[in-house]
Amino acid sequence: MIFQDETSALAAEAALSIAMAEMAPPGVALACRLIRPGDENRLLPEESRSISARQPAARRASGAARSAARTLFSSRGITGAVIPRAASGEPLWPAGFSGSLAHDEQMAVAALSAGIAAIGIDVEPAEPLPPDIAAVVRTPGDVTGGIDPTLADRLLFSAKEAVYKASFPLDRQILGYEHIAVDLANAKGVTSLGRRARLSWFLAPRIVVLAICEADARADR
Repeated sequence: MIFQDETSALAAEAALSIAMAEMAPPGVALACRLIRPGDENRLLPEESRSISARQPAARRASGAARSAARTLFSSRGITGAVIPRAASGEPLWPAGFSGSLAHDEQMAVAALSAGIAAIGIDVEPAEPLPPDIAAVVRTPGDVTGGIDPTLADRLLFSAKEAVYKASFPLDRQILGYEHIAVDLANAKGVTSLGRRARLSWFLAPRIVVLAICEADARADR
């Protein structure tokens, strides 16, 4: 999806914001931001030092995602929230909060909760996943149900990214796509460690998936 002009880009941002607000389950707040030139300057000093990427595009996306998260903190009366990156790559959230950040080439998204053990979010363009990547992502344990087949693999990819982000703070284990089984028909995912996640998603105007893990949510291995 390539925006033709700034007006269409802003319209896409507004449409995504509405879709995310409608999807957000109780206890979770969601926000998005169109990645703009100069968003790298939205990184606070501690955040900037913690992000090793030097490429402007990567830093711009990180700044946009953190800016989106700070709008969520601001709605709770918290200003200047700092979200540095850990050595493992995960964002470090202020005490008492769990959250997640993601971006594609054009949009950044953020999720925040004060009462859920761990959450993960991912955003992708609503386009078919390249076949070579789909072959790596899809595993025999995955169930796509009645999902549009042109987008099913992209949705699986996004769901596994979200489940991994939600499970990592709890289990501290690096997982590949083959270690996460997603059942879209029943809106759930489970890792090879037995960690269960509840899934929410939509397919337009972009694909966004939210995964929620509770601290005691384990499946029989």
